Amino acid sequence: MSSPAVEQLDGEAKRSYVREMFSAIAPRYDFLNHTLSLNIDRRWRRLAVRRLHWTDAPSGAYLDLCAGTLDLAVELEHQPGFRGSVVGADFAIPMLTLGKSKSSRVRPVGADALDLPFPDGAFDGCMVGFGVRNLADLDLGLREIARVLKPGGRAVILDFSLPRRWPIRPLYLFYFKHVLPRIGRLVSKHRDAYRYLPASVDRFSPPEEIRRRLERAGFRETRAEELTFGVAVLVTGVRA
Repeated sequence: MSSPAVEQLDGEAKRSYVREMFSAIAPRYDFLNHTLSLNIDRRWRRLAVRRLHWTDAPSGAYLDLCAGTLDLAVELEHQPGFRGSVVGADFAIPMLTLGKSKSSRVRPVGADALDLPFPDGAFDGCMVGFGVRNLADLDLGLREIARVLKPGGRAVILDFSLPRRWPIRPLYLFYFKHVLPRIGRLVSKHRDAYRYLPASVDRFSPPEEIRRRLERAGFRETRAEELTFGVAVLVTGVRA
């Protein structure tokens, strides 16, 4: 199945494709993330953890949703003074399996972001790194995040975006649509995964729209923050 066809999918068809794709590229996922972003993704994750404001509840319970190989969860767990618990949830089980060795304190859980197996108000905060763009139903996913957060809990969404400024935008688009897919295909051995990435970002809602949808899902004090000339974005909010 090619990525242009996938971009027309929704519901269960998209959910199944995304699960299978990320399971297939799991062995090379971390290497490609760091290489293709020139290691800037590490800086983005550190900032996402800071925006979580975990120091307000250092012994709290936190969720890393669409956790992949658990890099974001581990970044939080390694923070000096953090005494809480972190659950890393993802429906691509091979990704979680590969990430387990990074920390014995992070608890990986196989779970679908659209139907989380956690009770209402279970967590003090939730992070999503490069995951909401792949949800078959974004608004349902945001409502699920709101449901499992305590009132006052923070949601932090980190994802790719498209730069708006010239000359960054055309240079980035050339890299993102032509260079990145070729390197990704060569290393991951997956025909479509790194063609799907730029296509999905191109079709994804702009940061301000994500912020407004977060508000509709039950969040206040929402904010959209561009990172690295707009290559990535952090959208944050507080559970009402």
